Amino acid sequence: MSSSVIIRNPRILSGEPVFRGTRVPFKCLTDYLEHERSLTEFLEDFPGVTREDAIAALEEARISLTAAFK
Repeated sequence: MSSSVIIRNPRILSGEPVFRGTRVPFKCLTDYLEHERSLTEFLEDFPGVTREDAIAALEEARISLTAAFK
């Protein structure tokens, strides 16, 4: 997906999936949610990520996971 909000580049955080245009790992978002922290808290702590990008990333992950089980 070239238009993906999440990218992997070996020169950015050793290839860790990050939000496009940032060095914020996608894992940070899932960690926040796993530890019962809100999306609003995540966005306040990582202002380089927009609400739209965070929601799009979660949707991409859902679609990818759903496709893996088809």
